[in-house]
Amino acid sequence: MLLARVLGTVVATRKDPALVGSKLLLVQPIDARSAPIGKPLVAIDSVGAGAGEHVIYLKGREAAHPFLPGDVPTDAAIVGIVDQWYAE
Repeated sequence: MLLARVLGTVVATRKDPALVGSKLLLVQPIDARSAPIGKPLVAIDSVGAGAGEHVIYLKGREAAHPFLPGDVPTDAAIVGIVDQWYAE
């Protein structure tokens, strides 16, 4: 699982039928100190996250698991909202 901060919503007027009704969010991956790492990416939301929140997301094949038994074409999915964390 990876950490990210939600930057905002992605609007797509045309998308795969399996994504209709799903919210797409732009997220910035971060490290344990909340510093940005890498490039922002689009992730499908499975938990109702919003802009500015810190979230846990999955990448790769596992990103479709929160939507089983459906077949959602995704490489990244938000699976949790972080309330707080502590890093030394």
